[in-house]
Amino acid sequence: MSNHPSAITQSVALRAITQGVAPKAIAFGSINMDLVATTPKLPVPGETILGSNFFTIPGGKGANQAVAMARLGVAAYIVGRVGDDNFGNQLLKNLQAAGVNIDNVLVDENVSSGVALISVDGTGENQIIVVPGANGYVNSTDVDNLISLLPSCQILLMQFEIPLPTVLLAAQAAKRLGVKVILDPAPVLQEIPAELYGLVDIITPNETEIGQLVGFPVIDIDSATEATNILLQRGVGCAIAKLGTKGVICATKEETFIVPAFPVDTVDTVAAGDAFNGGLAAAIVEGLSLRQAVVWGCAAGAIAATKSGAQSSMPTKEELIDFLQARGAI
Repeated sequence: MSNHPSAITQSVALRAITQGVAPKAIAFGSINMDLVATTPKLPVPGETILGSNFFTIPGGKGANQAVAMARLGVAAYIVGRVGDDNFGNQLLKNLQAAGVNIDNVLVDENVSSGVALISVDGTGENQIIVVPGANGYVNSTDVDNLISLLPSCQILLMQFEIPLPTVLLAAQAAKRLGVKVILDPAPVLQEIPAELYGLVDIITPNETEIGQLVGFPVIDIDSATEATNILLQRGVGCAIAKLGTKGVICATKEETFIVPAFPVDTVDTVAAGDAFNGGLAAAIVEGLSLRQAVVWGCAAGAIAATKSGAQSSMPTKEELIDFLQARGAI
């Protein structure tokens, strides 16, 4: 399919700087619709089974992180693409309702919106097929839109659900303009350009992802410490390893510290990592220290784990502050 800019229409003309609030943080990444079917068991090849429930959930790591920031009171923008279809319309309306500025989301007439087809059985096991759709066509045109917003921005959040060359272009632009880059390296790619590490201010893999990045299992604090040091040697400014119930380890060239996990009654961990990134970014925008920002991230992720769904589980700023105060963490 053609991806020439003339084949694309914007949802709304570029007007971010002249109208409304200028962005403090931008999520540059994926926007998906998750199509979820629940069933007593997962089918084997060639088998047809009856499901028990079906629902759609707005997702995509870029969209999730944008919503997480907006819920926490940040002037959050998203730059990316949806298809010219019903899912695209729904996704844009949902982002807008959550307080995310969508003026720089392109509506691609030549491709569908990104979708994830998810089957979940009674034990929680799942099968997932991701069709990137419009996310797979994010390119230099979208980077140009991003660049128009960066001068007023403090933070750029990115992931690997859009093409890697585009992520690299965006990181280069952010570095030139002095914007802090936070990279969530998910899904982990086989090869990451060495240059990209040097453009990243903060990288935030979970324990599986960081293990894949460094080439050995990360199973405890000691192995996580070794892994974060390797990422620092590759050029990142700060390496944060999200270790689930074991907490978070954060390493810079000056210090390494651990923030324990907040114990909660977990409902599901869908998008808890995205909530962490949103909390981390929101705290940095607030001018808090790195240690305080990691605490905000841990709290946001913990709150998200107590609710079902992705974007619907993201906490508000009031919820986050109340959570921290109740635990003596603020």
